[in-house]
Amino acid sequence: MSEIREKVDVCVVGAGHAGCEAALACARLGLNTVIFTVSVDSIALMPCNPNIGGSSKGHLVRELDALGGEMGKNIDKTFIQSKMLNESKGPAVHSLRAQADKAEYSRAMRRVLENQDNLTVKQAEVCEILWEEPENYHENGLEGAKGPQRKKVTGVKTFTGAVYECRAVVLCTGTYLRARCLCGEAITYTGPNGLQAANHLTESLEKIGIELRRFKTGTPARMDRRSIDFSKMEEQFGDERIIPFSFSTDPKSVQKDQVSCWLTYTNQKTHDIIRANLDRSPIYAGIIEGTGPRYCPSIEDKVVKFADKERHQVFIEPEGLYTNEMYVSGMSSSLPEDVQLAMYRTVPGLEHCKIVRNAYAIEYDCINAKQLYPTLEFKSVDGLFSGGQFNGSSGYEEAACQGLVAGINAAMFILGRDPLIMDRSESYIGVLIDDLVTKDNREPYRMMTSRAEYRLLLRQDNADLRLRKRGYEIGLVTRLQYDETMKKKYMIEQEVERLKKTIVGAGKEIQNFLIGHSSTPLKTSVSLAELICRPELNYNILSEIDKDRASFAEKMCGSESLPESVIEQVEIEIKYEGYILRQKRQIEQFKKMENKKIPVDIDYDVVPSLRIEARQKLKEFKPLSVGQASRISGVSPADVSVLLVYLEHMKSSGSV
Repeated sequence: MSEIREKVDVCVVGAGHAGCEAALACARLGLNTVIFTVSVDSIALMPCNPNIGGSSKGHLVRELDALGGEMGKNIDKTFIQSKMLNESKGPAVHSLRAQADKAEYSRAMRRVLENQDNLTVKQAEVCEILWEEPENYHENGLEGAKGPQRKKVTGVKTFTGAVYECRAVVLCTGTYLRARCLCGEAITYTGPNGLQAANHLTESLEKIGIELRRFKTGTPARMDRRSIDFSKMEEQFGDERIIPFSFSTDPKSVQKDQVSCWLTYTNQKTHDIIRANLDRSPIYAGIIEGTGPRYCPSIEDKVVKFADKERHQVFIEPEGLYTNEMYVSGMSSSLPEDVQLAMYRTVPGLEHCKIVRNAYAIEYDCINAKQLYPTLEFKSVDGLFSGGQFNGSSGYEEAACQGLVAGINAAMFILGRDPLIMDRSESYIGVLIDDLVTKDNREPYRMMTSRAEYRLLLRQDNADLRLRKRGYEIGLVTRLQYDETMKKKYMIEQEVERLKKTIVGAGKEIQNFLIGHSSTPLKTSVSLAELICRPELNYNILSEIDKDRASFAEKMCGSESLPESVIEQVEIEIKYEGYILRQKRQIEQFKKMENKKIPVDIDYDVVPSLRIEARQKLKEFKPLSVGQASRISGVSPADVSVLLVYLEHMKSSGSV
């Protein structure tokens, strides 16, 4: 065995979307970091859908970028189609989605990692987490919840025996731990895309006392483009005006020719073939142990659970510019190869399709994230952090955001700085992590806009205004980027104020203008802001009667008009002002509960009148605040009231 022994600051295990963000965050904060991967060819791999963003996921990528992450910049460099989803609805649910050249996406991210100062890429399988229980815990002042029972990470060991001593480890193993892929009766013990699985780390984690569970996900077949008849499908185009994911990307630089995607549908023949072969599906034959994602079901699940549906959407999407492989979105499956071929060939346009890669399901080990603090550090192990699908989530975007937060907090842990804890009122990332660590998720977690209570304020378009300051304070956002955001904020505030103060009368010119735009004539003078509130009017339409607009823009930014990103914010702020103010009041109430901290060494057994179930759940989850405690399943409002009374008693008696 190898006798190599190295000392570093941080070890990141896994180089998927979570691992890349974690490693870059640590390295950019000045820490000597090594990132391990079973194959350097799998860095930022897209083993399933070849796209970034989508409903709610676009919000996550924008927030990650605002904090200083890399995913948004990388997709801006490598997308082949871009589209804003849900534009017919309100701005709270607008979500950017980009089709990627998946091979180039991986190559581009690998280039970033390989050229990042303080970061080393190492192809090796990590088999063991090294840890200890220091005798001098109390001397270091680590009492309470981080007391003598709490272990401490000291390094990792690879399959070849090489030891890397470190002060923090970030686990981003994705779907590789004890992975097995299933295609009907055929089972291969590999990771995604036939890559090597990580078969040895599970035992080490169990020895530390980490609870593991088995989850499952899947992917559809890939078709040879030349075997598809696109004339039987509906062509899907990208947007004419492309909006980048990253706030640092110049919008002009992403305007380019785009590829098309295609829409078709399953039918009764498709469904009949699936029903006739359910006994050969590993899902329904009982071969698969893991729980699959509710919101990204296989085509077998769709046909069984939505038996009344006559058809299901199928999107045919290119995997890249330099390959004929086409992704069959909406038809993931684990049926045998012969059934897959028969099933796919019933779909209009796929009658003569040739499969390049079979669809398959993949099972893997992951954790119950209730074992983590909101910092994504394990409650039982100092210096051990976790991010991505290993935490029981699904999706590249969810993984990347967790990786960034885990990486930042690993760095904060080493540097002795305050951790980054994001709450539900400030970001989708806060909602994501809070849901993971306060709920006993029994299936892969997927982010959705409906999960965010304050989604009108947590829009993707204002992620920079909400989070750039946090990124700057952490050290991942430059002074220039922060100053640009503050300038944008100032322009928005000044323009909103100007529009509220600019009054227009009910004269003939204004009345004719309103009639020309199907708007009700004025009876009295109003502000331009009041006119913008009318559904049929908007900021750009009012340029005809806004005499001071050009001079104001010249003063603000040296141009005849304000930037599009500023105009967008101005219009939203004015049109939705009442709703925004209401959500801000709701957040004030939410913050009161979040600010009521629970001592880390509290003894729930002595809290009077607390129900047994609540006692058990509170001891298990160890919430850091009353707000967090209130979101734990099994803790009722009555239990929260009891807890509040007890905390107040502790405070008055000087125990807190």
